[in-house]
Amino acid sequence: MYQLNVPSRILMGPGPSDVHPRVLQAMAAPMIGHMDPAFMKIMDEVMRLLRYVFETENELTVAMSGTGSSGMETVFVNLLDPGDKVIVGVNGLFGQRLVDVIERCGAEAVQIKAAWGDIIKPEQVEAELKNHPDAKFVALVHAETSTGALQPLEEIAEIVHNHDALLIVDAVTSLGGVPVKIDKVGIDACYSGTQKCLSAPPGLAPVTFSKGALEVMDKKKEKVQSWYLDLSMIRNYWGGERAYHHTAPISMNYALYEALKLIEEEGLENTFARHKKLGKALQNGLEAMGLELHVKEEYRLPQLTAVRVPEGVNEASVRKQLLDNFSIEIGSGLDELKGKVWRIGLMGHSCNPKNVITVLSALEQILVNEGAKVETGVAVKAAMDYMYKENVLVG
Repeated sequence: MYQLNVPSRILMGPGPSDVHPRVLQAMAAPMIGHMDPAFMKIMDEVMRLLRYVFETENELTVAMSGTGSSGMETVFVNLLDPGDKVIVGVNGLFGQRLVDVIERCGAEAVQIKAAWGDIIKPEQVEAELKNHPDAKFVALVHAETSTGALQPLEEIAEIVHNHDALLIVDAVTSLGGVPVKIDKVGIDACYSGTQKCLSAPPGLAPVTFSKGALEVMDKKKEKVQSWYLDLSMIRNYWGGERAYHHTAPISMNYALYEALKLIEEEGLENTFARHKKLGKALQNGLEAMGLELHVKEEYRLPQLTAVRVPEGVNEASVRKQLLDNFSIEIGSGLDELKGKVWRIGLMGHSCNPKNVITVLSALEQILVNEGAKVETGVAVKAAMDYMYKENVLVG
């Protein structure tokens, strides 16, 4: 008979990330009811801390029950009516998923396409808004998990608002790893997940909505197509009324609270700096080894790096050896990049110097054994030199 026997892994893929021991301990706290006053206090703290990491004062900032994809659907089913027009940036798999969700809402998705690994440019957005003056929304992926590209938002947000549209942003991989700056940038609706840079287990989806988005939501013509994700009811559960809607995942909220508390204790700017410095250290090491990174340097995510597989190397075999011999998980390429890249994550609790050195050392040895033409003995030095320079390591 099978017995639960979960191996210990170093999670360095596109998510989930490693979970801090305090978060695991929080999940073992006693079960209480989802209407218990003690749980309501936890909900209040989760909302406060989510506003902190989103960098917003938005009143409607909550954790939806479900993974990041439920956050995506929450945003669109609550804002869109059939026939609405949304301009969508598609430069990776999750841009494609935006299109799918929008069309399932009965709305029209006007696609702006870019190569996988490139960004959507402001002039592309402005051109489509001029071509489609009736477009109500523009939707973009901030951190494209399938490619490792970071999408600049500030200039686009200004263009969107100048055309009286609202900006919707996917921050599943960016929240907690790079600044999202909801209020400063002018993002009207945003969703994320808990299992990436927040370093909690998958199972909740943080969302936040501006006053402008709430006005659209309140004027919605059609009934929200999803009962479970209908914010007109869920707002009353997270808000002052505390009206019953569904049984919230109690232990997951414990975990999210503790994960967010860890970020608050470290300080948001320090958290961003840690991801930035260690991401750069990893990328320096990979390039010193002779590997090619998929995204141009100015648009690379620090917390997720897409590395091109060297010619003649079996990418799946390398991942298997990392997992079997070193208990390190990295990700494969998706869709257009399947078999062409590895995706190496440094997210949340996984983002530490030890993991950078470990994965570089293991990857170098495996590639040598696979007959790849890589420089040996330089990757770890390049990474450590940078970490010493940036005071990540104590000299």
